[in-house]
Amino acid sequence: MALYEALYGRPCKSPLCWSEPDEHVTIGPQIIAGTIEKIKDIKERLKVVQSHQKSHADFHRREVEFEVGDYVFLKVTHMRGVTRFGVKGKLALRYIGSFEVIGRVGDVVYQLNLPAQLGHVHNVFHVSMVRKYTPYPSHIIEYEDVPLQKDMTYEEQLIIILARE
Repeated sequence: MALYEALYGRPCKSPLCWSEPDEHVTIGPQIIAGTIEKIKDIKERLKVVQSHQKSHADFHRREVEFEVGDYVFLKVTHMRGVTRFGVKGKLALRYIGSFEVIGRVGDVVYQLNLPAQLGHVHNVFHVSMVRKYTPYPSHIIEYEDVPLQKDMTYEEQLIIILARE
């Protein structure tokens, strides 16, 4: 089946088919061979172009799946003049959180366990809006208790001297 016929569902009106059925036109083998060669060239060029476009499209796609219990970062989309998730401007974070995946809604849609301060945001996100988080022990910040006095002051203690003049 020719490409034109596959696309449009009817045979192509090429110079081979322009004559009416009741007219006798003698078509030489050179014209037929030339037409077949042109069709082969067109098919090869279409394969090259499709392969080129596919390589560019696949570059932006990634196959990612998350399991229930995994932790992910949530992408914050920057839009001029719009505040989302409490951040605004070009210096705002690109990703927030690390949130736990609590369910899979579809093939590429996940439900996250969001904190109470993000209660106004729907908790179902497309896979393009989340990024995998791998926990590291250095990411856990342990806070030391600072002994406060009754007037809400504390005594500063020297930890290390970095430079002397």
